[in-house]
Formats: sequence, structure tokens, C-alpha cells
Amino acid sequence: MSASGGTKAIVAALGANLAIAVAKFVAFLFSGSSSMLAESVHSLADSGNQGLLLLGGKRAQREATPQHPFGYGRERYIYAFLVSIVLFSVGGMFAVYEGYEKIRHPHELEAWYWPVGVLIFAIIAEGFSFRTAIKESNESRGSLSWTDFIRRAKAPELPVVLLEDFGALIGLVLALGGVGLALGTGNGVWDGIGTLCIGILLIAIALVLAAETKSLLLGEAAGTDQVEKIKAAVVDGDTVTGIIHMRTLHLGPEELLVAAKIAVQHDDTADEVANAINAAESRIREAVPIARVIYLEPDIYNAAAAAAGINPAKAPGGAPATPHPEAAATPGPEAPEPGAAEPGAAAPGDTTPGDTASGDTASGNTASGDTTSGDTGPTESGH
Repeated sequence: MSASGGTKAIVAALGANLAIAVAKFVAFLFSGSSSMLAESVHSLADSGNQGLLLLGGKRAQREATPQHPFGYGRERYIYAFLVSIVLFSVGGMFAVYEGYEKIRHPHELEAWYWPVGVLIFAIIAEGFSFRTAIKESNESRGSLSWTDFIRRAKAPELPVVLLEDFGALIGLVLALGGVGLALGTGNGVWDGIGTLCIGILLIAIALVLAAETKSLLLGEAAGTDQVEKIKAAVVDGDTVTGIIHMRTLHLGPEELLVAAKIAVQHDDTADEVANAINAAESRIREAVPIARVIYLEPDIYNAAAAAAGINPAKAPGGAPATPHPEAAATPGPEAPEPGAAEPGAAAPGDTTPGDTASGDTASGNTASGDTTSGDTGPTESGH
């Protein structure tokens, strides 16, 4: 498959894989090798997968609509998931069936030079493609291992490219080994065994792709480094004094949603809070350019109430579920009686910006209902 995530590279690889698929099929017709038939179907499936990636990339660029207000960025994940289905059904299951039939009814290969020549050519072509895939991936992989890169990459194209190219190379080697053993021993069963191994390999790769893409479809948080940059950008130490809690979500490979409840000074005016939120959004977008959808909810952070466990919504990351023992025993000066205002909180009827008591519904987050225990911010799911 294509080694590059770019459209030109995918189109070029699409044409190359179609040519390889035709060559393999011609070799199958002249030799009767089931390995060559399985490999021709494999290359045809790879061509279809590249078409799916192109289609997904194009559809993901559509503008947001009232029905889909966050856009269509996740279409790239959907089409990458379809790639795994194509690999499993068209590539893997067909090869397993063909290998099983060839083991049951083996026959000698004819015109052996056709499959051998095509396989050697295909190995060279796929080798160059895999080399380019590694080069493209290294630009965004950083210090991650290859396993971690495939698990954590938010753009699905490169993991798909890497796994398909890797599977194609191993499959070609298996096909060449099966053909070689069939020629050397005169027993066509080896050709069927090689075909069966190709099918098992493709099914395994398809399952890995399906599992990783499913995690992206469910929704993954930003990477750890991006989360730290966002946290540093939000707090200015003046109006925004801290982050009470924060959530991030990838709406697509290059689009991130950020939602946070931020602590502001209780005596700030509405104008000061609004300006501070706008400035924080600008800092976030500068630090993490893919953070395009940002919701910041101002609130009053009360350290005494948070420490006593009276109002978990005021605690950074959410207060412990179990109230403070002293607060549970005898309410003191820092633990107001029910109905009394919290220290530093707005009095009834006061419209201090950001503090809307238990009915706070800014950004869809209800303060009284937020009882997350021990929440320390988003962590990467490690899909």
C-alpha cells in the first residue's frame, strides 16, 4: 500500500498495486499457483483499501452542519475501520479458503518462472513502499516505539500503511517459500500451506487494525504532551488562577475539543472574566493549533470547601468521594450548614460571573452533578 499519508502518494500506490495485482493474476493463470491467486486478491484488496482512505479523507473535509455541528473529521476513522473489514473478509478469509482447498487437492505447478518472477518483482516494489512508510512515520513518531506509535497515532492512515506494507512483504515471502518448496519437493501441498499462512497473517493484521481504529471511533483524549501545553496555556495567574477539571477529545486526527472548568477570582467583573476566557482560548490555540473547539466555564474555587469535601465540584480534578472526617463529624466555620453560602461564594441573587450554584449548566456541565472521584485530567487511552 501507499507509504505516504498524502493524496498523491496514495493515488500513485493505488496504480502500482493494481498493476501488481494484474501481474500476480496472470502468473496464477499460467502456473496454477494458489499462493499467486491469494496474493493477487491481497493486492486487489490493498488497492480497494487505498480507495477507501482517499474517500474517507475527502468526506472528512466537509463543512459542519446543524445535524453534525462538530464536522466530519471522524469519517477518516470509519473508512480506516472498513479497511480492516476488507482485509479480513476479502484478503484473509479468501486466502484461508484457497489454501485449505489446495491442501486437500494439490497439483503440480506449471510454468514456475511466472510466479517466481512476479513475486521477486513485487517484493522489490513493496520493499520501496515499506521504506517510504517508515520514513514518513519517523517524522511524527518521535521517540515512540513502533508498537506505541501504531497504538497512539491519531491519524489512521500511517498505521494502516505500515501494517499493510508489512503484511504484504511477509505475505510475498510466504508465497515465494510455498512456491519454492512445491517446486523443490514436487508436492503442491506446500503451495497450499503458503497460501493458508498468508490468510492467517492477513486476518491477524485486520484484527489489530480493527481494535486500534475502534478506540479512535470511540473517542480518544489528546496526547500527554498536548494536555500539559493546554494546562500551561489556560492559567494566567491573574484572572484565571487554576483548572478545576478538564476534558479533551479528538473530533478527528487534526481537530481537538477542549472543555474545562477554570477558577477565577470571586471579585472579578463579568467583563474581566470574559476577556480572560478569550485570552485563554487564544493561548490554547497558539500552544496546540489543532485545538479548534474550546469551551471554558468560569467558576469560583473554594479551597476550604474543597478540602472539607463539602462541594466536590470545586475541587481540582474532583474531590475524594469520601467527605473529610472532621467535616462529617461536626460542621465548623469552614463547613457551612445546609443552605448557607460557601466561604467566598456568591450570595443568593448575586450574579457573579461563572458561579451559578448547583444549577450551573455552562458548556453542558452541571456543577452539582460533577462528582468524578480522583480525576487528574485526561490521560491517553493507549488505543
